[in-house]
Amino acid sequence: MLEVILDTETTGLSISEKHKIVEIGCVELKNQIPTKKIFHAYINPNRKVSDEAFKVHGYSDKFLNDKKTFKEISDDFLSFIKDKKLIIHNASFDLSFLNYELSLIDKKKINKEYVVDTLDLARAKFPGSQNSLDALCKRFNIDNSRREKHSALVDCELLKEVYINLLDQKEPKLNLENNEVINLSSNNKTLGKNIKRKVIKISSNELESHKKYLKSSLSKNYYS
Repeated sequence: MLEVILDTETTGLSISEKHKIVEIGCVELKNQIPTKKIFHAYINPNRKVSDEAFKVHGYSDKFLNDKKTFKEISDDFLSFIKDKKLIIHNASFDLSFLNYELSLIDKKKINKEYVVDTLDLARAKFPGSQNSLDALCKRFNIDNSRREKHSALVDCELLKEVYINLLDQKEPKLNLENNEVINLSSNNKTLGKNIKRKVIKISSNELESHKKYLKSSLSKNYYS
C-alpha cells in the first residue's frame, strides 16, 4: 500500500478570492514506512501573498517570483501521487486549492475518495479535544520545534508521525515499582517466557526441622 503525506502553503485562505498555492510537499509511505521518495516545490502564484499568509509561512513575493508556476510542476506532481492514497490534515482546505489550480489548467481534479483526512481521524479518537497539527504533536510527544513557520515539507514530516500514531496509538504506562515503561498495546506473546527464575533448594536438615515444627504445632493445637 503506497500512501503520500501531502501539505500545501498558499497566498491566502480562500479560493473565492483567487488565492493560489505557493508550496507543495509530499512524502511517500509504503505500509506506513517512509520510502525516502519526496516531492517538493515552491510555486510562483503570479499574484501577491497576503499579509496574513506571509506571517504564517514567510514566503515573500520576491522569494516566489523566480519559481516555476503550478502548471510547470503539475505533471511531475500528478505523476508522484498517481494511484496512491493521499494523507492530508484538514483535507478540505488543501483539496480545494489543488483542484482549483488543476481546473485552471484543464487537468482532472483529485477525487476525495482517495484521500484520508487525519483531522477526521483525530476528531473520532479525541472528540472535543484540540486536534491541530501542533496539538497532536504535543499529544504524541512529537518534537515540532522546527515548526517556527509553516512549511509544507516540515509539516509532512510531522504529519507522518501523527498519522502513524493515529493508526496505532501507543499509550505507555509507567510502572512505579521498577521505573519501566510498559506498552499495553504490545501483542508480544512471548512476554514472560524469557524471565529467569532463581530456584532455591531446601536442604535435608531444613526439611527435617520443618517436619518437626509441624508435628509439634499440630500436637499443641490438638490438646489446647
